[in-house]
Amino acid sequence: MSSAPLLHIAQGVATLTLNRPAQRNRLENSDLSVLLQHFEHINNDAGVQVVVLTANTTDQPKPVFCAGFDIGGFSDVDHGSTAFEKVPEALAQLRPITICALNGSVYGGATDLVLACDLRLALEGVEWRMPAAALGLHYYPSGLQRYVSHFGIAAAKRAFLTAQVFNSAQLQALGLFESFSSEADFPTQLASLVNDVLALAPLAAQATKRSLNEIAAGHYDEARLRARESQSSRTGDFAEGLKAFAERRKPVFKGR
Repeated sequence: MSSAPLLHIAQGVATLTLNRPAQRNRLENSDLSVLLQHFEHINNDAGVQVVVLTANTTDQPKPVFCAGFDIGGFSDVDHGSTAFEKVPEALAQLRPITICALNGSVYGGATDLVLACDLRLALEGVEWRMPAAALGLHYYPSGLQRYVSHFGIAAAKRAFLTAQVFNSAQLQALGLFESFSSEADFPTQLASLVNDVLALAPLAAQATKRSLNEIAAGHYDEARLRARESQSSRTGDFAEGLKAFAERRKPVFKGR
């Protein structure tokens, strides 16, 4: 069954699943608003510490995480690239730590969803292509900024100015992904990465994420970062971390 993106929350993990496998998980205009609603729900649920973005690739001859945005939607009023841009921007600003579980190839605007996540892991054999200029489109500003930040200027130019496919080896060389795994090993690798994030003190991890994103965007403010550092040192989680270290055990963080 094809549907808008699905949201499932359990044990501190919110899983967002693109769910149009027969359409190669192409994003429609209606999907954009659903994703934004899911993001708001996640941000308002203090128990969520990790977000996993993945896709339903059932019965696809070749797994496709997402074929991008339905270009037919560009003709709709109040839609198009401006509307799409809101989704990766909101994803990048989510409070919890985000992981893209790239379980198939990715194309077009959907590549920015991958870059908007904090951490990424991929299935072996995936492809990556950015065909914007081949369609006559200048990409939106925040997406270009993320490409330059993550790919570097040379690889970003190759992506946009040739529209050629990046294969798994080329993606791996860019250092974008935590790992590339076989289909059999992919769930285990994902679970391991999720557990690594869940083991962190959530307030410290989330504050550090904000600071890193600000620095990457050129918005370095030492006073603000110092304030977060000071605040974290006064939390119960930091006290628990020190106690657990002294007692040589795993800390039990409460998020306060």
